[in-house]
Amino acid sequence: MLTDYHVHLRPDDPDAAPDEYFTEPNVDRYLEVAAEAGIEELGVSEHVHRFTQALDVWDHEFWRENARDDLSAYCEFVRSTPLRLGIEMDYVQGAEDRIAGLLDSQDFDYVVGSVHFLGDGAVDHPDFDVWGRDGDPDRLWARYFETLAEAARSGLYDILAHPDLIKYWGGSRPRPRRDPRFHYEPAVEAIAETGVAVEVSTAGLRKPVAEIYPAPALVEMCVDAGASFALSSDAHLPEEVGRDYDRAVELMGEWAITELCVFEHRERRLEPLG
Repeated sequence: MLTDYHVHLRPDDPDAAPDEYFTEPNVDRYLEVAAEAGIEELGVSEHVHRFTQALDVWDHEFWRENARDDLSAYCEFVRSTPLRLGIEMDYVQGAEDRIAGLLDSQDFDYVVGSVHFLGDGAVDHPDFDVWGRDGDPDRLWARYFETLAEAARSGLYDILAHPDLIKYWGGSRPRPRRDPRFHYEPAVEAIAETGVAVEVSTAGLRKPVAEIYPAPALVEMCVDAGASFALSSDAHLPEEVGRDYDRAVELMGEWAITELCVFEHRERRLEPLG
């Protein structure tokens, strides 16, 4: 079986209005590409910062710029389609209760957890670049994976998205001096303790780092820790659905990953990797 749960029905442009993209013809385009890629379960998980309700969780400038849509309307539309209903919910330290309240307000099939921000600085957005505030790579990598560990232990999420997003910029940002496995350890321990699924994402191949998320060493540590895995493309356009899955499935075989997580109403089961 193949899945793609981390999919967005519209591009990141704040002016990409829901009535242009939350439509049956647009969903049909996504489903058509998914079928061609052999994907049996397709789910949509829009960024939480696109919804006005997100400002009750975190009043950040980037979220204010993007929060224009109604969460209930989004959920109602997705439930009218064959898609699984998810959301990409950023982890915000200290806002766990507010995040839980937002998530409990809707009947999601799964929740994708992500760490895009360390404090007010972003690891993958040039306008809020955390690297310009603290350029020490070891401090930033340590903060990132410690925050990812907190996200795992929060119990808020079913899947941890692009778990080494800190590498997003590739060679244009300094690499840590220490072995990256030292920085991975806190997150791997939390993943092992909680059982949260780890996302294998082909999106990294389309980013400056030009590498699948997670890095092989991180995957190997997660496999050794008994982790479960989800597979996603983080598509923002129909043609990106399932992109580079041939490479991802080949690597997952090399990593001895034989099963994928499948979700419905936040219940998880494992299916053989197709």
